[in-house]
Amino acid sequence: MDQIALGFSELLQPAVLMMLTIGVFAGLVVGSIPGVNDNIAFAVFIPFSFNLPAEQALALMVGIYCAAAAGGAIPAIMIRVPGTASALLTTINGNAMARKGQAGQALSIAMVSSVVGGLLSALVLLVFAPALAKVALRFGYVENAALTILGLSSVVGLLSGNVLKGVISAMLGLLISTIGYSQVTGYPRYTFGSINLIEGIPFVPMLVGLFGVAAVFDLLRDQAQERRENTEAEKLPEIGSMRLGRTLIRRLIPTWLTSAAIGNFIGVLPGAGMLMAIYIAYDQAGRRFRKHFAGRKGEAKWDEGAPEGIAAPEAANNAVTASSMVPLLSLGIPGNSTSALFIGAMALHGLVPGPLLFTQHADIAWMIMVAFLACNIIMGPAAYIVIRTVSRVIFSIPKNVMVGVIVLLCLLGAYSDGNNLFNIWVALGAGAVAYLMKIANIPLGPAILGLVLGGQMEASIANSLSISRGDWLVFIDPVNHPISAIMLLAALLMWVAPALRGLRHMRANRFAKGQRS
Repeated sequence: MDQIALGFSELLQPAVLMMLTIGVFAGLVVGSIPGVNDNIAFAVFIPFSFNLPAEQALALMVGIYCAAAAGGAIPAIMIRVPGTASALLTTINGNAMARKGQAGQALSIAMVSSVVGGLLSALVLLVFAPALAKVALRFGYVENAALTILGLSSVVGLLSGNVLKGVISAMLGLLISTIGYSQVTGYPRYTFGSINLIEGIPFVPMLVGLFGVAAVFDLLRDQAQERRENTEAEKLPEIGSMRLGRTLIRRLIPTWLTSAAIGNFIGVLPGAGMLMAIYIAYDQAGRRFRKHFAGRKGEAKWDEGAPEGIAAPEAANNAVTASSMVPLLSLGIPGNSTSALFIGAMALHGLVPGPLLFTQHADIAWMIMVAFLACNIIMGPAAYIVIRTVSRVIFSIPKNVMVGVIVLLCLLGAYSDGNNLFNIWVALGAGAVAYLMKIANIPLGPAILGLVLGGQMEASIANSLSISRGDWLVFIDPVNHPISAIMLLAALLMWVAPALRGLRHMRANRFAKGQRS
């Protein structure tokens, strides 16, 4: 308790608290701009923090980090373009609710979920940091390989309809992840002599294309259809009431708790990242929705406006923010790419993350941790202010103009990631591929998951086999690698459970037909 009090004594200085608040508003605004991700926002603000005292600079960074992840849900819900990569899955059910006239409720679910996930994550960071750091230390190449397989297995929950098309989508993502230098051999693959492909296809421009540019193609198609049919153009959704009823809140509590737990666990693991957390949380929420709510009168279908489809990814992504600081502050190992930028921000002020940070700069270390708690408390009311003000500016723009604005922001966001014209072509090409996949009814989610996890899975499996001298049984060794064996068993169950449910339905249908005859 003395350490926590020390952290609050630093944080509650007026200048430090002001910088945290500025960071929260800046993160929400930047996160709400399509094509600008949290990495870019964080990197842009680092130079501005150079002349600030360490406490103020790091408070600013904490505010931006937490709020940018939440702010990405605003354009995802309103215009079907995620502001950040962490809002990818929020787009699906969030925009569906907005199109039904429930934009305010969808935004409110997203913001409350982000605050709940962030608060639980901050409490985990404060209370369980030492214990979670010890668990993270047990994750080697074998466990990381099993984790990626578990993450890819969550794709089963995303395959509504044609399972074969979903598997094809995942394989496409894995194939794209192999472009560039091999992490195992060091040789370039599938670069076709292009220097721009040596490090692989740029991830940020690809995400901008898959979601932003593809959304533009959808808008252009809608406009062309409206002109052909001479119908009135569909208006952008109005926000309306943002009040959440008690019944809905009680219904979402299990999703919030489960998704926050998943986000905390994934966040503690170095290199796992936000996207893995939101996909696993989304999959679990989908299973619960189908079990308890699917088929009810007046209930939306999954992927067509289910509240759990917004609550799960938003609670998970903000749960990752604070928990990703556990390995960074305790071990000096970043939990994801954005938390890795914290190392640069700390280095500018002569701070080195790791065990010595708690002895040499205990006030800074504990200030950072309590700042995550305060940040999420501030983010609640700040989010409602930003939603009302930003929406009045952005969403009052006519649809014809909005198409051009989205294109400009998407291409600007793609170009700014490296200042390379090649990135613009990547964004346009990815948008075209995503649009064609939609026409062919091939789900995009599995491809994104394969793209994110492909490189990590390849490197982890190769290193594991190198250590075990080619013994594949190392992954299911219950003595030396029990965590890996448990995760692979869970992955197997994810694939077997839907097949068993299908067999049960087939038997039930045959039994029903037999009774009729």
